Amino acid sequence: MNVICSTLNAKYIHTNLAIRYLKAFAAPEFNIQLKEYTIKDPAMNIVSDLYQQKPTIIGFSCYIWNIEETIKVVNMLKKIDPSIQIVLGGPEVTYDTVDWMEKLPSVDFIIIGEGEHSFKQLLTEMNGEGEYRNVHGIAYRENGKVRVTPQMNKLDLKELPSPYRFPEDVAHLGKRVTYIETSRGCPFNCQFCLSSIEIGVRYFDREKIKADIRYLMANGAKTIKFVDRTFNISRSYAMEMFRFLIDEHLPGTVFQFEITADIMRPEVIEFLNNEAPKGLFRFEIGVQSTNDYTNELVMRKQNFEKLTRTVTMVKDGGKIDQHLDLIAGLPEEDYSSFRKTFNDVFELRPEELQLGFLKMLRGTGLRLRAADHDYIYMDQSPYEILGNNVLPFNDILRIKQVEDVLEKYWNDHRMNHTIEYLVTKVFPSPFDFFQEFGSFWDDQGWSRIGHQLEDLFRRLYSFLESKSVSEIDIIAGLMKYDYLINHKYKPRKPWWEQSSNKQTRTEIYKQILENPSLLGQTYLDLALDEKDLYKHTMIEDLSFDLSAYLSTGSILRMPSSLLAYFDPANKGTIIFPVNI
Repeated sequence: MNVICSTLNAKYIHTNLAIRYLKAFAAPEFNIQLKEYTIKDPAMNIVSDLYQQKPTIIGFSCYIWNIEETIKVVNMLKKIDPSIQIVLGGPEVTYDTVDWMEKLPSVDFIIIGEGEHSFKQLLTEMNGEGEYRNVHGIAYRENGKVRVTPQMNKLDLKELPSPYRFPEDVAHLGKRVTYIETSRGCPFNCQFCLSSIEIGVRYFDREKIKADIRYLMANGAKTIKFVDRTFNISRSYAMEMFRFLIDEHLPGTVFQFEITADIMRPEVIEFLNNEAPKGLFRFEIGVQSTNDYTNELVMRKQNFEKLTRTVTMVKDGGKIDQHLDLIAGLPEEDYSSFRKTFNDVFELRPEELQLGFLKMLRGTGLRLRAADHDYIYMDQSPYEILGNNVLPFNDILRIKQVEDVLEKYWNDHRMNHTIEYLVTKVFPSPFDFFQEFGSFWDDQGWSRIGHQLEDLFRRLYSFLESKSVSEIDIIAGLMKYDYLINHKYKPRKPWWEQSSNKQTRTEIYKQILENPSLLGQTYLDLALDEKDLYKHTMIEDLSFDLSAYLSTGSILRMPSSLLAYFDPANKGTIIFPVNI
C-alpha cells in the first residue's frame, strides 16, 4: 500500500503535528509519506501533486480553517480515481461524524478522536481482511449504512514514539514553526472550546520531550510552540521545563506557551524575570471576557485581579512578550460590556491584543445550547457568529472595525507613543479611539485597499483632522518621532511636509558641529564629521520638549527639534532631542 498523510496548513510556516504522530506510530509496519500544503494553494495543484504519488490511501487532517478546501480536494481526487481510499481525521470531523459521512460520499473512513492507534488498526485491516468493525473509533459504510465503532481507552502518551525526528523535516526546521506537545487535555470546562470535552490532563514522558527539544534545536529549529492547552497547570512541571529551557536553549531559539495567567504564582514569575534571557519565552493568554456573568455562563473560572497581577509582573520584568486574546460574542456580553472588557485588558498594555469572534465549534457545549442565547452563525466553517440575543450583527460589524485598526496600529507597534497619547489624553477610552478610527477607516473605503507605512500615518492624521482634535501639532510631533525611530534608513519622502526651513536646519547643524556635546555622550561616540552629519541625519521641528517627554512622559509645550541619525549599517535609528 502507498499511504499518504496530508493536510492544508493555514500558512507555509506552520507544520502539522498530527500527521507526524500518525507516521511515527504506524512505523515500521507501514511507511507513510507526509504531504503538506496551504489553504492558499489552488486545489488543482494539490490534487495533481497527490495523484502523481499514485496513492492507495490518503488521510487528511481536518480543522475549521481547512475543511472547506480539503473537501474540494477530496471530491476531485475521488472523481479522478475512485479506487483511492480517503480517510479524514482531526477535531473538525470528530464531532457530527455521521453527518459528515452522509454529507461526503467521497470519504471512505473518518477517524474519531485520538487517531494514532485507530489509524494503524485501519491500515492493518485495509491491508488484510477488511474487518473494519474491529477498528476502534472509526466511521465507515457497510451495505450503504454508516457504522460507528466504539473508541478505545485513551493512549498512554509515555509510550508514543517521537514525531519530531523525520529526516525530511530537518531542512525546514529553521524556516517554520515547530509545534511540540507535552500534554493532552485541559482541566477547565470552557463551553466554547473543544478542549473542555476531554476530561483530565495526560503527560508525555518528560525526558523524551527534553531529548526531542535538544534534537530540534541542534537541527536548526528557531520557533518552538508548545500546544499544551494550559502549560502551567502543574507548577512543578512548568518550573522544571522552564529551568531546562533556560539552561539548554541555543541562541536565537524562541519558545511559545499558552498559559493560564490567574493560576501562575508570583514566585514563578520572579524566577522567570530573574533567570530567563530576554526574548526566549513568549506567553499567549486567553482572557476572552472580564464580564463575570458571561464567564459563569460558559463555565469559565477566571480571577481577573490575579490575571492582572501576572500580566503586570511579566511586563515589568521586560523579558517575555505577551499575547492576550479576547472573544467578542460570548453569552450576554453586549456591545457595552465588550467595550468594558476591551478597556480592562488594554489597560494592561499587552504587546499584542488579539480580538477574535466567537466560533460555534462542533461538539462544544455552547453550540449544543445555541438556542438558549438566540445564536445565529455561519453554516460552514469557521462557524463564526452572526448575532445573538444581545449582540446584533450591526454591533459585530462595529467591533470588526475595531479589530481592523487595532491590528495595524497597536499590534504592529508602528506608533506606540502616538497611540498611547491618543488613548489616554484625547479619546474617552482606548476602545473609543479604535472604534471611531475604525469606523472612519471603513467609511473611507480603506479596508478594501492596500497600504504602505506612510499611508498609515497619513490616514491617522486625516482622521484626527476630521475630528478637529485639539493640540494636533503635539500629536503630529509624536507621529514624526514614531515614524523616524522605527526607520532603519533615511526616508526619501516622509509622510509629512518638512516644517523647518533650510536656513534653520543649517544653523542647527552649524551649532552641532561647533559643539557636539550639546547632544550628549551617545552622539559624541558616533564621531560624525560634517559630511556624515548631513548625509545620515535629518532635522525636524517639534512643538514640545522631546527631552522632557522621553525622560518623564510629560508634554511640555515649547519649540524644539529632533535630530534623527540613521545608521548606514542599518543597525537602527537614534533620535536626539535638540534644544538650541
